Amino acid sequence: MKPGLTLVVPVYNEIGAIDNSIVHLKEIKKSCKDFTLEIIIVNDGSSDGTEDVLKGISKDKDIKVVHHAKNRGYGAALKTGIRASRYPYIAITDADATYPDERIPEFFRDVVQNDLDMLVGARTGESVKIPLIRRPPKWVINQLANYMVGTKIPDLNSGLRIMKKEVVEKFIHIMPDGFSFTSTITISMLANGYQVKYVPINYHQRKGKSKIRPIYDTMNFVKLIIRTVMFFDPLKVFLPISLPLLFGGTILIIVEAVLHRNVNTVSVLVTLSGLNILTVGMLAEMIANKN
Repeated sequence: MKPGLTLVVPVYNEIGAIDNSIVHLKEIKKSCKDFTLEIIIVNDGSSDGTEDVLKGISKDKDIKVVHHAKNRGYGAALKTGIRASRYPYIAITDADATYPDERIPEFFRDVVQNDLDMLVGARTGESVKIPLIRRPPKWVINQLANYMVGTKIPDLNSGLRIMKKEVVEKFIHIMPDGFSFTSTITISMLANGYQVKYVPINYHQRKGKSKIRPIYDTMNFVKLIIRTVMFFDPLKVFLPISLPLLFGGTILIIVEAVLHRNVNTVSVLVTLSGLNILTVGMLAEMIANKN
């Protein structure tokens, strides 16, 4: 039996790119001779004419279209596509012509041959068109994620990847409905020891306007990185906060006791704060690892 792959493409207001994207996806499907490719486009409440284009291909046997009545978010669209998928492997990409989707068959063969849990197209190739305004927050987010999972992540939130469906389903209950879906699944897999491979890809200039809000989404990414790591390894969050307070307060108490034969209330409060935070972190670690 041929292996099967479901490609999920979330779409929201992509009238400038959707026609070419549909043509390109069909070409990719025709090129898949050694495995079956199912294509699911999830229209996430588009209001710019994209919905009409997708309704026009609703009877197309090569592409399945699912509609959200209103905009629910990038992650929600991916979850809808994953739940509707037929095959044990899930690929995701965007409809804005930024990713080299023609490499999906190559990536899928790599995943199957090496029994990978996830393969990520890392935007570290020779031609990467990421807007300058997004690069500083992207670097900060990546450094935070690298520390939290204890390994270097070439691309935290690439939207081109292939994943085992059974692994994604283990974490789907904690996956957000927004853009942080990809960041969260990356951290979840790495924190739990799944086999993840990164392959350098080029990243093209997008067609149409980006949906990412730099300040809001950056803060949201940071929050979700910390929340996800706390779910699996809470001490990674609590230790950097508690230990400086605990050791700093203890040293202050010793210095004050030796030099002034008196202990300041502030020093005691700092020490107790560090101890309390450490205690909460250890309790959270026990709960996270109870199974």
